Amino acid sequence: MRRLFPIFALPLAACGSQTPPPKSTPAAVSAPLPAPLHQHNDLIGLSANDLVEHFGSPRLQIRDGDGTKLQFASAACLLDAYLYPGQSGGGLPRVTYVDAYRRDGRSMAPQDCAAAIEAH
Repeated sequence: MRRLFPIFALPLAACGSQTPPPKSTPAAVSAPLPAPLHQHNDLIGLSANDLVEHFGSPRLQIRDGDGTKLQFASAACLLDAYLYPGQSGGGLPRVTYVDAYRRDGRSMAPQDCAAAIEAH
């Protein structure tokens, strides 16, 4: 009889209460982050093509030696971007200095003027 006991115990063990394995919860799916806003305070280093892409055609273009001044305008302000080639004198001219001012001549932050021009 001892030998039969393990055989009878197997069906009873199968009927015992079994807890189902814990369900794995899927990882939270995060929505993609919105595209970063254009940083108007980071115009230094842009090329003339980059500026035109952001602001449209310049109102004024002045060449002086190896430098170029591009002026962009909105109803509220004017933005002057000064482009020069690299220190070696070659390569694509890039913005090295930016100046912005209101139509009445008062100075203003370049990033505020750039935002006004893009909104125009």
